Amino acid sequence: MFKQADRMQALTSAIFTQVDDMRRAEVAAGRDVITLSIGSPDLAPAPHIINALKAAADCRLNYGYTLSKGIPELLNAIANWYQSKFSVKLDPATEIHSLIGSQDGLAHIALCMVNPGDIVLVPDPGYPIFSAGPLIAGAELYRMPLTPENDYLPDLAAIDASVLQRAKIMILNYPNNPLATTAPRSFLEQVVAFAKRYNILVCYDFAYSDLVFDGYKPDSFLSIPGAKDIGIEFNSLSKTYNMAGCRVGYVVGNAKVIAMLGRLKSNFDYGIFYPLQQAAIAALTGSQDCVKETAERYQRRRDIIVDGFNDIGWKVERPKASMYIWAPVPTEQSSFDFTVSLLQNTGIAVIPGSAFGACGEGYIRIALVQPEDRLEEAVDRIKEWIRL
Repeated sequence: MFKQADRMQALTSAIFTQVDDMRRAEVAAGRDVITLSIGSPDLAPAPHIINALKAAADCRLNYGYTLSKGIPELLNAIANWYQSKFSVKLDPATEIHSLIGSQDGLAHIALCMVNPGDIVLVPDPGYPIFSAGPLIAGAELYRMPLTPENDYLPDLAAIDASVLQRAKIMILNYPNNPLATTAPRSFLEQVVAFAKRYNILVCYDFAYSDLVFDGYKPDSFLSIPGAKDIGIEFNSLSKTYNMAGCRVGYVVGNAKVIAMLGRLKSNFDYGIFYPLQQAAIAALTGSQDCVKETAERYQRRRDIIVDGFNDIGWKVERPKASMYIWAPVPTEQSSFDFTVSLLQNTGIAVIPGSAFGACGEGYIRIALVQPEDRLEEAVDRIKEWIRL
C-alpha cells in the first residue's frame, strides 16, 4: 500500500541489521555471545560528569526548549578545549555549533551545500553516514579508495578532473572508523591546498581525537594554516567521555558553512537537553584524567586482541588510535561469510568490512567494547576454532 520514496533506495543498513539479527538469534538460543560489532562504549562517564547531569536534571526550570546552537557556556567550553588541546582559536559566536551527536551534522551538511547531481567525495571504506547524508541530498558519490598500498589515505591525484569540476564536499575521517588508521600532518596540508584549488568544502570527522595510544597525538584539521577557509571539523563527546547515548557533539570551523548548517537545523529541531549541555561543560572543563584512563584502557584492550591474534598466526596491525581493530579475513571466505562462521562457531559478533564499502571486502571490524577478560576469552575461543 505504501511505497518508499526513491531517495530511500540507495540507503541500506542491511548488513548491520543482518549481523545483529543473527547475534540476537544466538543469544535467544542460550548462547553466550561476545559482542564486538557495534562501537558503543561499555564504559561510564566520570563521576563529575554524572554529578553535573544529576544536578541540572533536578532543576525544574531545565526542561524547556534550548536553541540548537548551544548555550554560551558550552560554546565557550568547546572553544577553550580546542585552544588548549590543538592551539586552534575559535570564535564561539560564529565558528561553533552544537549538534545532537556529530552524526547529526554529518547527516545534514550535504543538504546545505549540494544540489542534485553535484558530487561528494567519500572514503571507501567509510562510516555509513558519510554516504547516506549526501545520497539523501541527491548528490552523486565518488568513492575514494583507502588501501594499504597508499597507507589508507585517498590518492588525491587519482581523482579525475571531470569529477573535481562537480565536487562540492570531501569527507575525511582520521583517526579512522573502521580502519583505525591515522593521517600525517603532511597529508592534511595537501588536503588544504587541494580543497582551495578546486573550491571543495572539507568535512573532517574527528570523533576519535582522544582515543590515542603509545604517545600518539593527532592533528586537528583546523590546526593546518588555511583550513578554516575551506573546512569544518566534527567532534563528539561520545567516545572521549563515554557519553554516546547523550548525543552531544559539535561542529567547528568555517563560519559561513556553520551558519548554513545552523539555519537548516533551526528548521529541523531544537537544541540538546539543557542538563546534557551542563554535563558536557563539566566534561570539557573538568579534570581530563578520565580521558587518559579511557585511552589507556582501550590500549590494553587493543594489545589483548593484537597480541592474541598474532600469536595464532592471524596477522593484524597495531593501531595508534580509535576503538577498533581492522583485521584481514584469515580464510578464503568473503567478509560476510567469515563473520557468520565466526559467530556460529565461537559466539563472537563482529562487522564484515563490506558493510563499509566495496574496499572493505576482505576485512572485518572488531570493536573493543568489552572488558579485558571478555576479550581474552574471545581470543581463546578463536584459538580453539581456527587453525592458521
